[in-house]
Amino acid sequence: MGESYRNLIAWQKSMRLVTEIYEATRAFPRYELYGLTNQLRRAAVSVPSNIAEGQARFSRKEFHYFLSLARGSLVEIETQLIIAENLGYLLTEQSQSLLAKAAELGRILNGLLASIKRAA
Repeated sequence: MGESYRNLIAWQKSMRLVTEIYEATRAFPRYELYGLTNQLRRAAVSVPSNIAEGQARFSRKEFHYFLSLARGSLVEIETQLIIAENLGYLLTEQSQSLLAKAAELGRILNGLLASIKRAA
């Protein structure tokens, strides 16, 4: 599987994850709108945004940097999903489904990061 194909897959999966996180956070308490809801949504939007921005850069070093930012945002998402479940804002099934999708995306990003590092 080529690097550009993996990049496209990562971007598509991250876009789906954003949509699912927005849908899941609609049910969060209103008082969390500027707290966990906002944090989770911003981290989710950051993943595909950084993948896209990295792809548009002219060097592999910059692409690696933006993929690293995307990976960091993904870890934030995982942490925030666990917090949301612990607070009772997400059912275990919802949380586990979103965490599984985040983990799959993480594996793809890790593969992309490794392939860029090898090529450098």
